[in-house]
Amino acid sequence: MFARRDRVDHDEVRWQGSLFALSATTVDPAFGGLVRRQLDRDSWVDYVPNWLGGSDDVCRELLATMPWVNRRVRMYDRMLDEPRLSAWWTASSAHSFPIASISEIRSLLAIRYDRDFDSIGCNYYRDGRDSVAWHADKLPGIALQPIIAIVSVGTRRPFLLRRSTGGPSIRYELGDGDLMVMGGQSQVGWQHTVPKVAQCGPRISVTFRHGATAP
Repeated sequence: MFARRDRVDHDEVRWQGSLFALSATTVDPAFGGLVRRQLDRDSWVDYVPNWLGGSDDVCRELLATMPWVNRRVRMYDRMLDEPRLSAWWTASSAHSFPIASISEIRSLLAIRYDRDFDSIGCNYYRDGRDSVAWHADKLPGIALQPIIAIVSVGTRRPFLLRRSTGGPSIRYELGDGDLMVMGGQSQVGWQHTVPKVAQCGPRISVTFRHGATAP
């Protein structure tokens, strides 16, 4: 259960990035280098490393532009801060997404995967202490095999997948403009997480969903 959201001042969300990451922002419309992995007969993930060029610039722009909030959630009988910052945009908003490269990505994903990605959720993992627990994305269109696309900018860190019943996990290291797309029945039979790590720089995941609303 979600409760109060505290707006976070932009002075609290700073990131210097790499000194050498000054290339222009680019997105590959051909999805070159894409590798599809079948998780099982009905579930799959697509992975494209470094799909978004100039991702450090996008990271800085997201930090400076998005209305970051720290949500509070009920855990049993206590209200706790989520261990990350969040920001949301939906197609029903009165304005377009404030960053042009993210809007371009949304359009390219819609063409390739034949889905109207009508919401964009951003999660800001400030350091290794920030995380998200094992979960699956619950969307109204679950029977239609929803597609969840994630572009990760900033520092690489683990992104794990496992069957909903538990067992060994599949590990990716996402960041630096990587694209991860989960499809088929991946939100039914599988879960994913960004676990805590001992040391890590900032990372932002930009998640594109369809048929979803901001929490």
